[in-house]
Amino acid sequence: MLSIVVFLPVAVAAALLASPRIGDRVARWTWIVASAVDLLLVVVLWIGYQPGESGFAYEVDRRWIPSVDSGYHVGVDGLSLPLVALTAVLFLACAVYSARETRRVRSYAALFLFLETVCLGLFVSLDLILFFVFFDLSIVGMYFVIAGWGHRDAARAALKFFLYTFLGSLALLLGFIGLYLAASPHTFDIVELVRQDPLAGKGAMAALVLAALGVGLAIKTPTIPFHTWLPPAHTEAPAAGSAILAGVLLKMGTYGFVRIAMPALPDAWRRYAMVFVVVGVVSVVYGALVALAQRDFKRMIAYTSVNHMGYVILAVGAAGLITSSETQARDLAVTGAVTQMVSHGLITGALFLLAGALYDRGGSYEMAAYSGLAAQAPRFAGLTGLAAFASLGLPGFSGFIAEFQIFTGSLGGAPVSTAVAFLGILITAALFLRAVQQLLMGQFRSPNGPFPDLTAPEAASITPLIVLAVVVGLFPRFLLDVIEPASRVVTSVLGG
Repeated sequence: MLSIVVFLPVAVAAALLASPRIGDRVARWTWIVASAVDLLLVVVLWIGYQPGESGFAYEVDRRWIPSVDSGYHVGVDGLSLPLVALTAVLFLACAVYSARETRRVRSYAALFLFLETVCLGLFVSLDLILFFVFFDLSIVGMYFVIAGWGHRDAARAALKFFLYTFLGSLALLLGFIGLYLAASPHTFDIVELVRQDPLAGKGAMAALVLAALGVGLAIKTPTIPFHTWLPPAHTEAPAAGSAILAGVLLKMGTYGFVRIAMPALPDAWRRYAMVFVVVGVVSVVYGALVALAQRDFKRMIAYTSVNHMGYVILAVGAAGLITSSETQARDLAVTGAVTQMVSHGLITGALFLLAGALYDRGGSYEMAAYSGLAAQAPRFAGLTGLAAFASLGLPGFSGFIAEFQIFTGSLGGAPVSTAVAFLGILITAALFLRAVQQLLMGQFRSPNGPFPDLTAPEAASITPLIVLAVVVGLFPRFLLDVIEPASRVVTSVLGG
């Protein structure tokens, strides 16, 4: 069942590419239907989710490369299942939103279906080589999305994105090889590596492996100072590409910290946890300040991703500093980190789709070029306002649940750093309120004159993301009941 969920999209993509006579309309609907079926299957997985003795559900372990003990090992637990669901939701939203796309529709649909398989595959991987294959393929897929369907300087932005993130994947591979060589017997199986803790007591070697993993995952996240590829990639990418890049691909980095770096290197993680706390806090404050300085709506949203992913790094770093007697605070920090990944994906995905609608109507992302849009486009204004308030962490939205858990849990391990990170919330509130005031209020102004409201496909793609952010904000138990047991497993491995 899990393998069907992962590989159904790429099978449909192959069928589209093998059928050159398929028209644009058929290609669009094939994409939408395939994504909808995949989401339905994920819902079935969620309903039937029951982890076994290993802690994973729907587990499959087959021989693949036996000479290095690398297998097709997949499964889901409370850390990965929410991200699998997020991936399916966002890809369906982007498929519906892209119903208006007219450029090379068949190739565009096939590329996004390929990316959906890659993203789902990474989140269910329980083998380092399998994880790395999907990690690298995501770079290739997004490169072609940006270069082929982006804006003015898309080729340059795509090249920078590819080279920067490919460098991160090479660092990650070095870290994986270090774990493999340290294990006895040698293995790339994540579950076995966590059980062995192969680098326990090997200070220098463990530090080098953690550094390699940290750099590789930090570039993908991205954190300060590895963030410079992100703004141009977002600015030049098509709206659906930006939504997937921010909503899903960035989570590959933060998920890697929780799935691999923390549990496979618990001693080294505790020893160097303060480094991650500092990187997280700097990312939170710097990302918010630079976002505040932006006049380009899409670049502003891009820098808020640096800010919001900084909260995740702060939480996982603080979990390594919290003493073993404060297990509740540790669990809360890790649970908050995973909840933040889901929340950020929903909210920022919606914001990037709204930014795409803004550009389609006005031909510019410059906020100063617009005003008074609420009177002309009430649906656009209402969803933009809700997404902005959700992103700044207002109670009633998923962002509040995530940030409350992160700050409450992190205070026990890094009180001063966590207090500094509170500034990020204040600055984020200021930048989004300024954007809402500039775009939606005052006398109407738009670069291209009339500003039509959201079309039915646009509204149908964005509205469910905001609704889900509200549902998680008001009724988080269904999500937390899945995440919390897996978080306790991670923190128990972390020890102390």
